Amino acid sequence: MTATLNVPTINFEQHPCFNPKVKGQFGRVHLPVAPKCNIQCNYCNRKYDCVNESRPGVTSTILSPSQALSYMEKVLEKEPRITVAGIAGPGDPFANPEETLGTMRLLRDKYPDLILCLATNGLGLKPEYIDEIARIGVSHVTVTINAIDPEITRKVYRWVRDEKNVYQGRKGAELLLKRQIAAVTGLKAAGVTVKINCIIMPGINDHHAVEVAKKMAELGADLFNAMAIFPTAETPFEGLTEPDGLTMAKIRKECEQYLPQMRHCTRCRADAVGLLGADQSEEFHGCLIDCSKKLIPVDTKDRPYVAVATVEGVLVNRHLGQADQFQIWEKTEAGFALVEERLAPEEGHGFERWQRVADVLKDCRAVLASGIGNNPKQILTQCGVLPVETAGSIATGLRAVYNGEDLAKLKGEQPAVGALGADSCGT
Repeated sequence: MTATLNVPTINFEQHPCFNPKVKGQFGRVHLPVAPKCNIQCNYCNRKYDCVNESRPGVTSTILSPSQALSYMEKVLEKEPRITVAGIAGPGDPFANPEETLGTMRLLRDKYPDLILCLATNGLGLKPEYIDEIARIGVSHVTVTINAIDPEITRKVYRWVRDEKNVYQGRKGAELLLKRQIAAVTGLKAAGVTVKINCIIMPGINDHHAVEVAKKMAELGADLFNAMAIFPTAETPFEGLTEPDGLTMAKIRKECEQYLPQMRHCTRCRADAVGLLGADQSEEFHGCLIDCSKKLIPVDTKDRPYVAVATVEGVLVNRHLGQADQFQIWEKTEAGFALVEERLAPEEGHGFERWQRVADVLKDCRAVLASGIGNNPKQILTQCGVLPVETAGSIATGLRAVYNGEDLAKLKGEQPAVGALGADSCGT
């Protein structure tokens, strides 16, 4: 049974995306905690560490839920007009449900008056997740639905992934549409305000947007946002032409027969912050990066250990990609103690390899290695394992992690001479 939305007294009129009258008075922040995606759109190119592009799918870094809370604190200190915290990628929130829901819980506990918002493609928005966001008090959800005809939908996506199964063509389109309709229906039953995003792609779905609006109105959606496609390099749709203002005005007028229209969307980055039309992402960029490097203390009941990539058990001197095993260490009253050694997963390529590493280290709060690539950094971080680069002694790395020290200083650490010293890092 779907839970009913549970929120304290919040002024929902202060959501600038849903209320154009306040777009110059109140702002929003997008927290980039969801890097994985479960579909591949033909117009989307997700990028990291990109400060020069302002569009969905782009972010400068990935945050863990605890890092997102720390960043939120700093944002509100500098910009108290922020009334909304949302998650809009750079992947999909419900391809990253633990990170998404964990972030929402932390925000609600810390800021009971904050408006919480999510943007999703709907594929992974299961009934149990709808129940949970209703309990947390996530009041606004945007679902991107580009067509309600499977023959049109199949043109928009290269593939759809459900758990470990990947679908293409009409089968994938039908699955996605089924889940999207169920998601909108479930959200409205839970009392959540629902906005529909529809990306307008000339020759693909520009003639069909009104049918999407009509169907979504039947399901009880509250707002419709017809968005002109932003042709993006290195995508199948990079050659499409962005619809002009007259075309978009005509489409919105047609869709307005069925649903109120959002006409002030700024096509935000996944790490956007500030007022609509006056984004402050560049201003907060340094703060965002600092928070992404900060180790937030983790409950030792959940992740009591630290993994180490080492050759001999004294120094951190093996690159993560070359490690065939990890030493697992813990902090005790007597110092640091070696718990066990674990075999690393067999070598492979891409996401699956690093996801397997994260699974092997799921009870570890961090992993120390002499070198770590960007892809494993992102995947390990979003899985709750902090990647730490250092070339020093194991004792120095363990001390920094467990004491919450500045980990950026470890990267330049020189290998220590001799044993592990007074920290009693022995077996």
